Amino acid sequence: MRKVCTRILSIAGNVVTVKTSGIAYEELAEVSTSRGSSLAQVIRLDGEMVYLQVFAGARGISTGDEVRFLGHPMKVGFSYNMLGRIFNGSGQPRDKGPAVTENMIEIAGPPANPSKRVIPGRMVRTNIPMIDVFNSLVESQKLPIFSVSGEPYDELLARIALQAEVDIIVLGGIGLKYDQYMYFKKTLEEGGVFSRTIFFMHTAADPTVEGLMVPDLSLAVAEKFALEGKRVLVLLTDMTNFADALKEIAITMEQVPSNRGYPGDLYSQLASRYEKAVDFEGAGSITILAVTTMPGDDVTHPVPDNTGYITEGQFYLRNGRIEPFGSLSRLKQLVNKDTRKDHRAVMDGMIQLYSKYREAEEKRSMGFRMSEWDKQLLRYGNLFEAQMMDLKVNIPLEKALDNGWEILARCFKPEETNFRTELLEEFWPG
Repeated sequence: MRKVCTRILSIAGNVVTVKTSGIAYEELAEVSTSRGSSLAQVIRLDGEMVYLQVFAGARGISTGDEVRFLGHPMKVGFSYNMLGRIFNGSGQPRDKGPAVTENMIEIAGPPANPSKRVIPGRMVRTNIPMIDVFNSLVESQKLPIFSVSGEPYDELLARIALQAEVDIIVLGGIGLKYDQYMYFKKTLEEGGVFSRTIFFMHTAADPTVEGLMVPDLSLAVAEKFALEGKRVLVLLTDMTNFADALKEIAITMEQVPSNRGYPGDLYSQLASRYEKAVDFEGAGSITILAVTTMPGDDVTHPVPDNTGYITEGQFYLRNGRIEPFGSLSRLKQLVNKDTRKDHRAVMDGMIQLYSKYREAEEKRSMGFRMSEWDKQLLRYGNLFEAQMMDLKVNIPLEKALDNGWEILARCFKPEETNFRTELLEEFWPG
């Protein structure tokens, strides 16, 4: 029998408090007012005191309104008809299409059983040289994109969505501006991949609790598709907005803050989402890329700091490029040994020379005399940045490796590069 409370004890912000028993954490409820009804979710239990976050906000709610508990947590429908659709943070259609009511699945379930996981070993090609060549993305990997406001992380996510060799893309937007939402929609439609994309969209004007549910909705649907044998890429932006929503609710609940006002369970909240990345034995996979903006470009900020302990490396997006120093895909060694035999050598050799270019560029900027070797390095660095680091470059891995050899040949003699003789004989341009 469903519980019904006819008296609300307190209203603080968008959180209402009632007194009852037998209620579960994250259970849904319906708050009925004279203006209509709104969903709410249990966010705290303290004895018989039950705290609920009202989706549509607490404006218009009075202490005499009715709260009817639904007996289950948030659920989302699952169907192949969801492909090419846009939903809000409650899983309801935002594109004026029909609601998905079949195959309802609970969100925020536990991560996959480790015994059903496969050791990562397949590369996700993106046709972006700075990823494919130097920090290969691996199926079932969880990677954040660390950036700051103003960097083109939306453009990078959209390009990955357009070019990644996956079956299905689930795009979760948290606290987006309207022009960001329209950018993703237009880009994916024009790129011809919207028909295999599911978009869960939460704007800054939407209820805070819906922003909290976007990652769970995205990952619950992704998991269902993965169990049916699909390779699913989940793109989330921005997890800092997700963490800020956690902080906002924690402040409303008058919880004792941890680092910089964030709740003490921030690590667990982030980990429970990222750990959904998985490669299922005998089925599909979930790969997660999530933007994390760093306030003030501060990597010690609680959100990127906690994220770094959970994920398997990171991409640093700075000055419109994926920074080669600081970016790291810890699983790349599992796949780049099987791509082409010169992959690792090109990856290591070009980055070493680019590091020397940075030193030569620093000497040049300080007015030191340039040697012939320094001039070679400067020429190499400019070519490397234009033909390999530029995010507009869209070429397959093999073409990127060939380009790498051509750049080397334009700037150096074979003996100056420290590559193995057998590789120079096979790949050095004639």
